Amino acid sequence: MREIKALRVDISRAGLDTLAGRKAPRARVLLIAGRPGSGRTALAEELVRDLERGYRDGVLRARLTEPGGEAVPVGRVARALLDDLGVAAPAGAGEDDLGELLRTALRDRRALLLLDDAADAGQVDALLPDNPECLVVAIAHGPLTGIPDVRPCTVGGLDAKAAVDLLGTYAGSVRITVDPQAAETLAELCAGQPAALVLAGGWLAAHPAASVADLAKRLRAVPDDEGRPAALRPLARAFRLAYEALPAPGARALRLLALAPLGAVDPQTLSALAGCSMSTAASLLDGFVALGFVREAPRGRYEVPGCLMPFLRERLAAEDRPAETQLARARMLERTVRLLQSCRAVTEPEGAPARRRLAGLPRALRFPGRGAAAEWLDLRQPALLASARLAVADGELDTLARRLIAALVRALAAHRGTEAAAPELYGLHQLVLGVAERRGLHRERAAALLNLADLDAGTGRTRDALARYRAALDAARLADDPYATGRAMESVGGAYQELGDWQRAADWYGRALAQRLARDERADQARLYGRLGAVHAYAGRYGEALRNWRAAAARYRRLGDVPGRARALSEAARVQEYAGRPEDSLRTCEEAVEWARRAGDARLHAALRLRLADTLDRLGDPTAARLHRVAAERLLGPGGSAAQPGTADRGFLGHPAPSAWEIRSSSRKS
Repeated sequence: MREIKALRVDISRAGLDTLAGRKAPRARVLLIAGRPGSGRTALAEELVRDLERGYRDGVLRARLTEPGGEAVPVGRVARALLDDLGVAAPAGAGEDDLGELLRTALRDRRALLLLDDAADAGQVDALLPDNPECLVVAIAHGPLTGIPDVRPCTVGGLDAKAAVDLLGTYAGSVRITVDPQAAETLAELCAGQPAALVLAGGWLAAHPAASVADLAKRLRAVPDDEGRPAALRPLARAFRLAYEALPAPGARALRLLALAPLGAVDPQTLSALAGCSMSTAASLLDGFVALGFVREAPRGRYEVPGCLMPFLRERLAAEDRPAETQLARARMLERTVRLLQSCRAVTEPEGAPARRRLAGLPRALRFPGRGAAAEWLDLRQPALLASARLAVADGELDTLARRLIAALVRALAAHRGTEAAAPELYGLHQLVLGVAERRGLHRERAAALLNLADLDAGTGRTRDALARYRAALDAARLADDPYATGRAMESVGGAYQELGDWQRAADWYGRALAQRLARDERADQARLYGRLGAVHAYAGRYGEALRNWRAAAARYRRLGDVPGRARALSEAARVQEYAGRPEDSLRTCEEAVEWARRAGDARLHAALRLRLADTLDRLGDPTAARLHRVAAERLLGPGGSAAQPGTADRGFLGHPAPSAWEIRSSSRKS
């Protein structure tokens, strides 16, 4: 094909930097320009297949415009490309940070990027690798003004022979052979546009008694829409002819596909949209494929071509009442919620309430096992996230949107864990926050802010987290929600602790503790006494620290939490050591060891034995110290180590325990 040859020549063409004697600083961009339906994506894919062997790090694909015509945010595209490269990106990272991460990841790679349907030059420029070993193939409506040294290869449609051949794949060679002139006329009426030719071929396949000349005559009789750009009129005529040949139920099902998120559909989705059975939906989809309205995708899925989406939306708006459209959307979202609930329930142990409820669901909504559910979640994730965004943007389905987001959050956390799913969870919590602010839902706003702040804190954005924790506290107070209020106050204290502001941390922990004391929430009291003990120790206020750790130990004793009591006593012993009271530390540590033994926690018991051994060494009793170390090794078994998270050699809050020097240094700075 001449376009492929021209594009290959463009790769080897000397760029402006080369002509100026400079090394090219960035990847070369090949631009394929054309209207949707002109075959530009097919040409790009053919070029990529032709070139991919020369790029050892593979092909990365991204779509830069959604089927509805909205530009995809650069940050979302960059994150998806980073996922394809296996590079982790922090939850909540900004667009600039994600772009820089992508450029860093591609700096030493030789990769081929296919960027489909670019809305403008800015999108492509933000994703362009700073590496001339990479190549970018971009697809757009027109020139990408602003990116230097780009020559567009403009696609206007197939030549006459290729267009007739494409018709023959649908209509069969006989009808083409008996009337080649009519076939050429039909190809001309379709302007050589593959999407229009596919629809024309589908019509011929569905009408085996009709000749090619019959179709050409019908197509010529379809009036032009004068308000539509001339380049889109051939596709519009072909769509209208093919659509109006459908029976009423099929036409309704087809136009409802305009509601499918990202144009991705399967029998479940169409069944919910059209209110029909799964078998009927599957038959409809197969029929739409044969007619050229829909194309098959891997693993039982289907896609609506982006070039047809505007026509489907027009038909939906013209032929369906808004209430009917909203009902179809609600059915689709409700089906998605139930599938997500089923997806999560399958991770629960046998006999759990969620598993019992799962058994009562229709077979179509159940997964045969955890693996199948995880595969479905992974495959459908882009469409599920798009469903959540669309439901929130709708503005009239907020209750259903919140249920959908909650179900998606739980399914992602159940299958991947909160840490692995953090980037997706961050976006979902932002959506919940938007709904809560729009509806004045203070409790939901507080919850969303707390979740977002936790994710900020987990990625080191402590000051951002602090601002969100304070906003969550205000929302929780407006909602008169004591749990969220206490949680927010404690989290504000934690943020100040992370920032090294021990005084403010202690103040906020004290406020949270006062609330827990007033409500007699003893487990929370014990934890907060421990947090106060930790920050007082960091500030060098050893007397206050010791009192709080002793109070924590007493609360754990009343709760019957033996491991908690052992850990609190071990921290009290640590504080006594920092305060220069080794004999007292020894006695307290011995008490902690005894409680750890009673708890039956071998790792904790071993860690405290090692702590006791260190104290005995400092007190000049190496023999006793050696005995405790031997006992610790015996508890841990071969190859064991007590220096693991969760042992007493870590701080009470899960952070590495500070050394005495660190405590005293921070105290002097304060």
